[in-house]
This record gives sequence, C-alpha cells and structure tokens, in this order.
Amino acid sequence: MDDKIETSAEAAEAHAMPRFHEVHSDPDQPCMKAAAKALGDKPGGDKSAAQWAYERMILYIQNFEKTLDEEHEVAMGFVGGDAGVLRIEGMGYFDPDIVTFYGEDASGARTQLVQHVGQLSVMLRALPKPAKVAAPNRIGFRLAEDLAKA
Repeated sequence: MDDKIETSAEAAEAHAMPRFHEVHSDPDQPCMKAAAKALGDKPGGDKSAAQWAYERMILYIQNFEKTLDEEHEVAMGFVGGDAGVLRIEGMGYFDPDIVTFYGEDASGARTQLVQHVGQLSVMLRALPKPAKVAAPNRIGFRLAEDLAKA
C-alpha cells in the first residue's frame, strides 16, 4: 500500500496518464500515439511533475517538427500574454515543478521562459529559419537524444 497522500488533481492526472487520444482531419498528420509510448513508465514513479512535463513537451516538439519544411523551425508563443514568440533553442526542468525554455525572440534578443508546470500553456508555431542558416535547427531531435542518454 502506498502511504503517499495525493490531491484530487494529482490523483486525476495519475489516473489519466498515460492514456492518449488524438484525431486529425488529415490522416497523414503525424500522431503523438507512437511518440507517447516512448515515455514507457507510468507517472507517479520517480519522475517529478517537472520531468513529466519536460518529456511530454519534447514529444510534442518533435511531432510538430515533422510537419515543417526546410524553411521553418519550431517556436513557441506565450499563451495568455503579450511577451511574443520564442524560437526554441533549448529546454530544461528544475524539480519538482519548473520547466524552462531558452531561445530568442523575433528581434533576436536572448529569451528564457521559466514556467511552473501548473501554468504550462504554450503554443508551438512555425517560424521561417534565419536567412544566415543553411539548414533548420531541429531542437526536438537533440532534446530526445539527450533524454535517451539520461
């Protein structure tokens, strides 16, 4: 028997994970179902809420990048604010409940978003890659590669 006390929200989230369902109007649209299986274990184990959010964001970023052509890169819009858009160059987490995104804004200024997992609400966007760069930056691949090493 587990002696851990959970809030009703934690119990509901643990019960809901790792279920996944997604439908698209375009049947060729990349689906998260296969990617979600990559997480493997169930929530509530040794992973914090921050680590779970980090790992799921990696999957969403990778899946989004599959829809991009060679002229675009993934960026994120800040939902509910006027802070603009961040071209994602890095991502991390700080246990137990913080996720952070690193990059630059549309003007090229260095930008970092520090977000509590309870407030995590981002919009992935396609931005044209910088003209000075030959190939688009695919951060999702590097994030997943790093996760596999851990």
